[in-house]
Amino acid sequence: MKKTLNMKIGLTYDLRSHYLAEGYSELDVAEFDSEQTIESLENTIRQLGYETERIGTAKELCSRLVAGCRWDLVFNIAEGLGGCFRESQVPTLLEIYGINYTFSDPLVCAVTLDKSLAKRIIAAAGLATPKFKVVRELADLDGIDLYYPLFAKPLGEGTGKGIDGNSRISSPKQLSEVCGNLLDNFVQPVLVEEFLPGREFTAAVLGTGEDASVLGTMEIIMPFDSHAIYSYHAKEECEKLVKYAPCPSGELKENIERLALASHRALQCRDVSRVD
Repeated sequence: MKKTLNMKIGLTYDLRSHYLAEGYSELDVAEFDSEQTIESLENTIRQLGYETERIGTAKELCSRLVAGCRWDLVFNIAEGLGGCFRESQVPTLLEIYGINYTFSDPLVCAVTLDKSLAKRIIAAAGLATPKFKVVRELADLDGIDLYYPLFAKPLGEGTGKGIDGNSRISSPKQLSEVCGNLLDNFVQPVLVEEFLPGREFTAAVLGTGEDASVLGTMEIIMPFDSHAIYSYHAKEECEKLVKYAPCPSGELKENIERLALASHRALQCRDVSRVD
């Protein structure tokens, strides 16, 4: 979008402190942002010469829209709350009112939140992803045709929610126990995949379609335990438990970034994505 004088950019987001004050748990709000994050984003946008206005949550956006508020562009990092379409809430409202916004559209936000749908698209594009099964009830484990060890996690969560030291599974008995706990605690299906050993990387992609490119790739290292899992606890305590390092140049980096870029395009992500 071409920069114009006095362009007003709205900010949509979910603050952890806002939901904690309403009685939600730390786990409920794990994906949400801090005041410091919003302040940094707002300051950066203002330094680029734009006017900003904080909007906040999807509900606050609804109130502003009904009251007649409008913006030239909305910088959206709202995660939403409740259900597998929660990340689509803000983009959907903005499309109804014809307001431009950053990042992916409602369809992509919904598809990528459902890990099984995202994996099916990736596989259909001929890209590498572990074999998997979606467990909606424990009876779905009967005759499971995956090779152990396995890895289990909630189907539609982020920030490592539901992932801990028990997520790596070595037996049918453990698989049943872990899936039972996840089904009870998160009230949603469980994604069971063949476990991928080895190093972990995350790549940032900027742009849309053929104009997209990889900004950079970093390795996620947990120095305290070579067999540790990048869990909810590790992410919450990342400053103490995790080391992040640029991925060294070479064939490995090239392969990672090729896969990340192809995934971004296959899923039709827009503007920015992060591929783990």
